[in-house]
Amino acid sequence: MTATTTPTDAPTMLLTIVMKHHAGLTLEDVQSRMKASDWWERFPPEGARIVSWTVAMGLGQIVTLELPPHLLPIVNLELERSAWGVFKTECYPSYDFVPVRERIRERVRNGGQ
Repeated sequence: MTATTTPTDAPTMLLTIVMKHHAGLTLEDVQSRMKASDWWERFPPEGARIVSWTVAMGLGQIVTLELPPHLLPIVNLELERSAWGVFKTECYPSYDFVPVRERIRERVRNGGQ
């Protein structure tokens, strides 16, 4: 569950959100609904950091957030309030594998598996 931890930081996690476009909505429909739901002010909630936000043509948008685990229900609530009806959402909690990879690499270099 912990992606990044230092002695002075609280644990965080990564959350990748795939927001698929609803077929039949025009760009104007999407923008109008997002404005009406105050999407741009509400998402992501305070305390969550945007790691990346990508537009994938033909699919939708892919957002990765870094957040403390206690904010996960708040992110879910904001998606329900602001994104539903505009996007179909899929959420994938994840963690930073780079430090794990480096430990494995070092272990293998030293003869382990």
